[in-house]
Amino acid sequence: MSEYDRIDFEMLEENDDDYDGPDAYVDEEDDSVLDLEDLQDMIQERTGVARESPMLPQIFLSLFNSQNVHRTDTGGDGNSSEPRQLRTIGIQDLHHLLNPRSLDSPTDYEEDDDEESENVGDWHQEWFPPHKEPQQPGAELLMGGEFGSVSSKLRSKRNQRNISQMILGQSSRPRGAISRENMTSELIPNTNGIAVASYTANVYCGQFSRDSSFYYTCCQDFRLHIYDMTSPPSPYMKRPRNLRRSATGVWDDSDCDHDTTLKILKTIQGSAGRWTITDSHLSPNNERQVIVSFFQSPTVYMTSTLDSSVTQTPINFQEPNHRQRARTHWGWDDENSFSADGNEVVAGGSGQIFVYDLLADRRTVKIIAHEDDVNSCCWADTASGNVLISASDDTFLKVWDRRSLGASQKPSGVLVGHTEGITNVSAKGDGRYIISNGKDQALRLWDLRKMCSSEDFDNGANRDYRSRGFDYRYGHYSKPKHAAHPRDCSVMTYRGHAVLRTLIRCHFSPAETTGGQYIYSGSADGKIHIWSLDGRIVQVLDRSKTSAMTLDPFVEECILPNSARGTVCVRDVSWNSNEPMMMSAGWDGGRSPPKSVVARHEWRGLSKMSYGLEDWIEKQNIERNERATRTRQTLRVPGAFDVEEDG
Repeated sequence: MSEYDRIDFEMLEENDDDYDGPDAYVDEEDDSVLDLEDLQDMIQERTGVARESPMLPQIFLSLFNSQNVHRTDTGGDGNSSEPRQLRTIGIQDLHHLLNPRSLDSPTDYEEDDDEESENVGDWHQEWFPPHKEPQQPGAELLMGGEFGSVSSKLRSKRNQRNISQMILGQSSRPRGAISRENMTSELIPNTNGIAVASYTANVYCGQFSRDSSFYYTCCQDFRLHIYDMTSPPSPYMKRPRNLRRSATGVWDDSDCDHDTTLKILKTIQGSAGRWTITDSHLSPNNERQVIVSFFQSPTVYMTSTLDSSVTQTPINFQEPNHRQRARTHWGWDDENSFSADGNEVVAGGSGQIFVYDLLADRRTVKIIAHEDDVNSCCWADTASGNVLISASDDTFLKVWDRRSLGASQKPSGVLVGHTEGITNVSAKGDGRYIISNGKDQALRLWDLRKMCSSEDFDNGANRDYRSRGFDYRYGHYSKPKHAAHPRDCSVMTYRGHAVLRTLIRCHFSPAETTGGQYIYSGSADGKIHIWSLDGRIVQVLDRSKTSAMTLDPFVEECILPNSARGTVCVRDVSWNSNEPMMMSAGWDGGRSPPKSVVARHEWRGLSKMSYGLEDWIEKQNIERNERATRTRQTLRVPGAFDVEEDG
C-alpha cells in the first residue's frame, strides 16, 4: 500500500504546512541544514555503523566543538594569533572517516557491484555526458519523414538556410505556397529571455493554448492566470504587493502579489487544496480547462476559458455509492488530459489511472496500473481515445488499450529503460512516439511499436534498479551503477539537464513550425535544453541571465549582475506554435518576493550571431558579386570574344 493511502485527510487539512508529497519543494536553505539524528541515520545507512555505536557521538562531538577552537600560530615575535579556518565537512568525508575500506582500497569499493554506489557529487553532476555527434537512430528518424519535411533538413545539411533567398527562388517556380515549416524549422529560440510575469508563489504549470492565442499559469496560491498573447506587452508598472492571507486562508482577490506586462484575460481562484495546483489542461477547442491539485479529494474542477465566468464545475472520480472518504494521492498527466473529442479526461492517482466521461458524468475506467505513484499520464494520439500511457515512480511506462481491458487488466506493453522514477510523459500525438523525463537525469524517446510485452516484463524485465534512499527533491544524485535498465527498449536518450527538486516537464517542439524534430525540457540548474532528435543539444538558454521585467523586450539583452541572481529551477517550458518563441516558468530560488518568474524567449538573428552588421553587409555584397559573375557567364553568347576592360 502506498504511503499516501495511509494518510488521513482530516489530519492533512489541519497540518497544511507539513506536506511532504512527491512534488513538495525543498528550499535551498533547508538542504544545507542537517539535523544530528538525520545525519546519524544517513551515515548508518552508508557505512553500516550502528547508530548506537560509541564512535558516532565521539566524532560528532569533536567536529562540533572544533568550531570554537582557535589555532595559535607563533611567528617571529611569538605573540601572533589568528582564528583557525575550518573547511566544510560533508557526508562523504564522514563516510571515509568511518569506513576504513575507503582508505585502504578505494578501487575495490568502486568495483564492487554488490554494494550500492556511493559516489556522491554535486547536484548538477553529469555522470553521463550528452551526445556531441548525431546518433544513428535519431538521425534516421529525422530523415524518415515522420518528424516534419525532409527537404528542410536537406537544405540545412547543404547550409542553405537563407529564408529570404528561399522565398525569392520559390516565387519564380510554378509550385504551391511555401509551408510554414520549411521557413521556420531552423529558427530556434536563442535568447535568455525577459521577464513578463512574476509571482510570490511558485508556478507549477505554464503552457500555451493549442493555437497559442493565450498562455496560462497555475500557482501554489491556487490561482489560474490566463494571458492574451495576441496583444503586445504593456509598459511595466510596479504595484504594491499583498503578502497576507485572509482569515479563511484564501489569498486576497486584489491580486497585488502578481506583476506582469502581459494582458490578463482572467484570473480564477481555484478551490483550495492540500499543496498546490499542480496541473491545468485545455480541451481541444480551448474552451474548457481542468484544474487539479494534490490531496484535493477525488474531485477536480473544470472551468471555461473564453468568457468572463469563473464558475468551476466539479468532476468526481470517486467510486459510485462510495461511502468511505477517499485517501488517494492525485497527480495528473502533462498533456492531452482531454481526449481528442474533448468528452473524456484521463487522470492518475496512487498507482492507478482513471478515465472520466464528461457526457455521461461518471467515471468509466479504473486501472490498477503501477506499484508506485503515477506522476503523469496521457493519450497516445490525438485521433482516438483508445491508447493510454502512464508513467510512475516505479520507473516504468505502461501502455493501455481500452479495447482489451475488459478481458485483462494487464497492459498491452511496457516501456523499460529508466532506472529512477519518471516525472513526466508527453506524446507526439501520432500514436507512435512519446518522450519521458526521468529522475535518472535522462530524457528518453520511445516507439510504441518497440515496447516490451507484458509476458517479457513479468519474466524479468520488471527488476527494480532504483538507488536506495535517493530523494530528487534535495537536488543530489549519486552516480548510478547503470546508465539504463539492462532491458532498455527506448530509441534515443538525451542528457545534460537536471531532473531534480520538482517534477520537471518535457515536450516535443510544435509540429506546425518545426515538424516536432526538437525536444526540450526545463532543468533544476536554471537552463532550458533543446535537443535535436539525433541527440545533439542545439540550444541552451540560461534563466539566471534573464533580463528584468522593467527592460524593453525589443532591445538587446541586458544581463543582470550575478550577485542579483539566485538559483533558478525551470519546471515547465512551452513553445509557441506560430512563431519561434517560448515561455518558461521558473522558481527564483531564495528570492522572495518574487518567488517565481515567467520569461519570454525569442529568436533573434543578427544580434545572436558571432559577427556584426558590417560583416553581414560585406558578406552579402560578396555573395551578390559572385551571383552577378555567374549570371554573366551563363548569358555569354557562344563564339563571342571576351573583352578585357582597360585599367
